[in-house]
Amino acid sequence: MPFSTFDGFGLVEPLRLALKTEKYLKPTPIQVQTIPLLAQGKDLLGIAETGSGKTAAFALPILQRLSLQRLPRTPASPHALILAPTRELASQIGQRFGAYGRGLPLRSTVIFGGVSQHHQVKALKAGVDILVATPGRLLDLCNQRLVRLDQVSILVLDEADRMLDMGFIHDVRKIVSLCRRQRQTLLLSATMPAPIAKLAQDILTDPIRVDVAPAKIAVDRIDQRVFFVGAKEKRALLEGLLADRAMDRVLVFTRTKRGADRVCRNLTQSGLAAVALHGNKAQNARVRALDDFRNGRVRILVATDIAARGIDVPNISHVVNYELPNEPESYVHRIGRTARAGAGGAALSFCDHSERPHLQAIERLMRSTVTVGEHRLAVAAPAASHQPPHRNDAAAPGKRRNRSRGWRFDSVQRPARNPAKGARAYPH
Repeated sequence: MPFSTFDGFGLVEPLRLALKTEKYLKPTPIQVQTIPLLAQGKDLLGIAETGSGKTAAFALPILQRLSLQRLPRTPASPHALILAPTRELASQIGQRFGAYGRGLPLRSTVIFGGVSQHHQVKALKAGVDILVATPGRLLDLCNQRLVRLDQVSILVLDEADRMLDMGFIHDVRKIVSLCRRQRQTLLLSATMPAPIAKLAQDILTDPIRVDVAPAKIAVDRIDQRVFFVGAKEKRALLEGLLADRAMDRVLVFTRTKRGADRVCRNLTQSGLAAVALHGNKAQNARVRALDDFRNGRVRILVATDIAARGIDVPNISHVVNYELPNEPESYVHRIGRTARAGAGGAALSFCDHSERPHLQAIERLMRSTVTVGEHRLAVAAPAASHQPPHRNDAAAPGKRRNRSRGWRFDSVQRPARNPAKGARAYPH
């Protein structure tokens, strides 16, 4: 096959050397499908999630094209623009451009909000070929006339559906209108909701569609288990599971920022090394939290869905869904943080009574049933003066009293299937 290695793409020598340095030996499916097409200047509509190799899929053709064109560098007027929804993803894309293009006479920089614009403006004025940016800060600088986009000949919208979720869609449309009409445009998204499909129709010209199913990417090598547990018992279950040292690098997801702070605080109080990551954190705190987790200084990162995409932390052994997401696609993105680069991984999800519809939606999306995990929780029994013990503890389902210590052990039962309807019957 001509594309069984990167040598078959006809990349310039500095790019081939950089790929060997990065230990990129075999292109991924999305790279095989997109790099030759993008080299021809075609527009692209790509359906793929983070972890499929899509950053290299668009970065390599961009670096190749700009290195061959040798366009004059103008202050504050980039030739290629990559939009990303979060600071973390923008920073990661910028790092990849730096790594791949280290041997090329091209300049790139990253701009995002949450920090002073001074150094970003200084880099733009010095002249850049490639600009990676979040929509809010870029539009702000455009309004200040500190950056011009009329020379942008390559435009990439990465994680477009995430930009929609974060309310950036109007900013994105404004930024697109500031770019030159004659350009190559790439729109990459993990899902294709109606507003993103409409955006693609408006800004792409005869695009080639490449679809790499995210659900299949995420679940192939992941051991998925769900634990049915009461909301108030989740803390005890999490701490009990973390007693297993095989969980050596754990990413815990919550639905809210406040929830992430609470879970992180509880873990810290229990003597476990944990940090929190969410949108209310200052940029330096977010960078420090990711660095500490990535470098192994802390074992547990508690995050909102801001970490479900756009972070590349190697060797995450376990993903824990402390709270199931409202959107089933988010579950796929979350668990995709483990089992990367051919490794295995595990995804453990806690499901209380209110979250069972979310679990059913997830299973419909993946067209498979998540295995039920078994566990035991120790919960202190009320004092006898306030609540007398059950007359026949042995007959009480799911309960067994240890009379010598006064603890009650509640075990979660496996859900059974209703043979008449073939449906899963959840424990109460």
